[in-house]
Amino acid sequence: MASNHSMPCSLGVIGLGRMAQALVLPLLKQGELAPQQLVAVVGCGASVERLADQLPIGLRLKAADDPTAAEAWMAPIQLLAVKPQQLDQIAASAARLKKTADGPHLLISVLAGVSLARLQQAFPAHACVRAVPNTPALVGAGLTGLSWGEGVTPEQRLAVERLFLPVSEVLELPESQLDAFLALTSSGPAYVALVAEAMADGAVAAGLPRSLAHHLAHRTLAGTAALLKQQKLHPAELKDMVTSPGGTTIAALRKLERAGVRSALIEAVVAAAQRSRELA
Repeated sequence: MASNHSMPCSLGVIGLGRMAQALVLPLLKQGELAPQQLVAVVGCGASVERLADQLPIGLRLKAADDPTAAEAWMAPIQLLAVKPQQLDQIAASAARLKKTADGPHLLISVLAGVSLARLQQAFPAHACVRAVPNTPALVGAGLTGLSWGEGVTPEQRLAVERLFLPVSEVLELPESQLDAFLALTSSGPAYVALVAEAMADGAVAAGLPRSLAHHLAHRTLAGTAALLKQQKLHPAELKDMVTSPGGTTIAALRKLERAGVRSALIEAVVAAAQRSRELA
């Protein structure tokens, strides 16, 4: 977003929670965006005070009821990162503000379950993009699914990708696939955390101290993911590699199969996708 790229010179961030910070702070750190080019709007004055110390000097931080918060809507791009139930209220306040920035306005929404059609209805003066980032973006290891609304220009597409690429792999998907994408990638960290916790509990039951058990569980999950990715292994191949005849692993796998762990994970992803559709 710096001048040496064909990026817009400013960004308005509506809602500056953890995900918005995870997207914006790497851009500031890498010099893609100068703090002065960014205006962020948060709920109240207390939030401004709390966040001011954590953010780079020069970044303009505004409470929603501050009249100068309108500056965030003057930028060519808005990142909308509020709670989905705040959408109508935000849209109403945006409609009251006259937009004076040159060129078409772009709205990037990270609101779960809010469709492009609903975004377009709420923000008729904007081209809209729906983005589904996941929480590993907080450590630069995320995944983001993007679905484009009508009228998004090639330059705007580049700008959107540059916002998410520093912290995630970016995939363009038809909107019809976003619910399944969210069920696997956005809800998925919770499933993996549950597995990590259960594995550590098992190790404690088998005699390891708690802190060591957690460390080993996390390291085993991270190492396994790295091995699958780097050697392009099918999960079944890796499972067979570590499963010897009459050994410890096959004894454990029998227990997992009897408990229906595989089926439970399949149904968990399907249930999350169905719930995402219901919320929309």
